[in-house]
Amino acid sequence: MNSYHSRTLRHKLDRSAAIMRTLMPLLIKGSLLTICMSLVVSCGQANTVKHQDLLRIKAEQTSPSAPNAAKKIILIVADSLLSEAIDRGLSKHQLPTIQALIERGRYERNVISSFPTMSVTIDSSLITGTYPDRHKVPGLIWYSDQAKRLINYGTGPSESLHQGAKRVIEDGMLHLNEEHLSKQVSTIYEDLHRKGKSSGSINGLLYRGPVQHRLAFPAWLEKPLNLPETATIKGPDLFAFGAFSNPLEDKLKLPVGPTNRFGLNNEYGIELTSHLAHNRMLPDFLYVYLPDGDQQLHKHGPADDEAALKLDQQLGSLMQQGFGSVDEALKQAVIVIIGDSGVSEVRERSNDAKIELDKHLAAYKRFPPGQAPDSSTEIAIASNETMAYVYRFAQGPALSQLAAELASDARIDQLAWKDGDSVHVLQAGTGRKLQFKQGGPWQDAYQQAWTIEGDLEVMDLQTDADHHMLTSYRYPDGLKRLYAALHSHTSEYLIVTAKPGYELADEHSPTHPGGGAHGSLHAIESNVPIIVAGTQKLSVPLRIVDLKAWLLELSHSTN
Repeated sequence: MNSYHSRTLRHKLDRSAAIMRTLMPLLIKGSLLTICMSLVVSCGQANTVKHQDLLRIKAEQTSPSAPNAAKKIILIVADSLLSEAIDRGLSKHQLPTIQALIERGRYERNVISSFPTMSVTIDSSLITGTYPDRHKVPGLIWYSDQAKRLINYGTGPSESLHQGAKRVIEDGMLHLNEEHLSKQVSTIYEDLHRKGKSSGSINGLLYRGPVQHRLAFPAWLEKPLNLPETATIKGPDLFAFGAFSNPLEDKLKLPVGPTNRFGLNNEYGIELTSHLAHNRMLPDFLYVYLPDGDQQLHKHGPADDEAALKLDQQLGSLMQQGFGSVDEALKQAVIVIIGDSGVSEVRERSNDAKIELDKHLAAYKRFPPGQAPDSSTEIAIASNETMAYVYRFAQGPALSQLAAELASDARIDQLAWKDGDSVHVLQAGTGRKLQFKQGGPWQDAYQQAWTIEGDLEVMDLQTDADHHMLTSYRYPDGLKRLYAALHSHTSEYLIVTAKPGYELADEHSPTHPGGGAHGSLHAIESNVPIIVAGTQKLSVPLRIVDLKAWLLELSHSTN
């Protein structure tokens, strides 16, 4: 490399590094995704349109011809809200608002999440009612055979920097909702629009809908990274994303400064929702994403109760400021509160908590971060905390060989790959094997049919031979969720999951020693709580993938 190209490369790296240093203190969820999105949404380009949307929503609620008795639906997704934290708080009488909602509604402790148990995949399942074999968002990081590179929505500062700040921002902001989320499935916002109902999203990561919104990159970010000045996306009627897409920015003072993560915090969501409720401006359906708990639990682990205590206080503020009381809130709205993933406790660094996949597979050639594979590339690794994809290229070893090499590490739980219409699962540390495929004589609790062969312990399967029923408590809905992830994108890959207490990592992957993590199939990371109040329709779904259909039915029955 000559001196000119060397200086140019160093200059580009220095600019990217400077930008990433600016973003790093703002990281939430251990992820750059929400910050990438927050930094690019224009807050002043389309206020007239935004205000017209709000005025229309308010007019619909106050018009004499409007169905004023119809209840609104508020879905609050509290990131990493845990049933165990709720139970501990209730036993100590520390969660008065949650207690009041449970007494007036229903509380279920074990709703099954999507897989991998990472927010972008879970939220995609929630808003589309499908698993990743249909919605096509495989995880927080994955390899695209079409783009010939790793797609990273923001796993952490080091990995994002090495893969390129511009690409991470474009993937998280422009490509996730507009390209990667399959257009073969509809979102709840699109379905509600077709039914003549309004909808809104506050700080939601997945928001594709029918209404155009204009996004603009700030100059300090646009010029160094050569980003476009503006972009157009489509979202619900009401679209709020921190300080950078606030439809009430000239009417309501919200916590939107740099120390408040530009509005990507619980307080912003609660205050904006309270204002909309108090002024009778709620859309028919409102999605509110509260991110703070995940960061707390990544740092301190699942035994920490501070996040649940703060959430209860914030919910109390919403009930009082938005409606006047819990009872009045439930006269006007159906309140649904749900977590998105469980969290397992990660061992300390000194206890070999990190499973270093790059060292396990050091004999195989990988392509450098931020670049494309070439004809000599053998494998690639995409680590999603306690779950990882290991990709095989044309010159690489067979997936079964990769699985066999990794299976000697007893900290790994499962290794799975597809072969034709069958899925092979190898249990690390024991060598036990299971093979299954869709269709056949066995049925699970969700009326999904399967053919199974091999050692049932690999997936913790219990059978009822008389009724040909399958159940698994350790890996709830495990066959379907694993099958869906293995059919979520077109590359040839191995799925690796870690046992509770451990994390899977590549060279630059973020880890959480002594804290908490998620991503795997295990029940600890898959079961989440749901609280529903304000409706007689209390037969709530017990899988996140079924929540969309239930919400649409609920929206019809509230009229």
